[in-house]
Amino acid sequence: QVQLVESGGGLVQAGGSLRLSCHASARTFSSYYMGWFRQAPGKEREFVATISWNGDYTYYADSVKGRFAIVRDNSKNTIYLQMNDLEPEDTAVYYCAAVRGGVRVGSREYDYWGQGTQVTVSS
Repeated sequence: QVQLVESGGGLVQAGGSLRLSCHASARTFSSYYMGWFRQAPGKEREFVATISWNGDYTYYADSVKGRFAIVRDNSKNTIYLQMNDLEPEDTAVYYCAAVRGGVRVGSREYDYWGQGTQVTVSS
């Protein structure tokens, strides 16, 4: 069983930055591929970014490529999402998720989820 806890959300003006964190309780955290997703009101949950077990491979949604960066620190059982040049369209609840076995971009393919953290970008 893996428990994920996100933090770092908040209110920021357009053009600003935030860094989200996600801490995992898993003993074998380094064996999990991790992802960030987001869900805006009235919309489906969408993929944001994913990272391989050792951090060597990352993949981003087109909408955040070049602005967001996903990294992980296996010594701290934590992944991060650095979000720069934020836009009002980035407003959503952001979730981290974990899965074993490979890179995934579909939300249904992930086994464990955090409770989410709200990010609000004002114009």
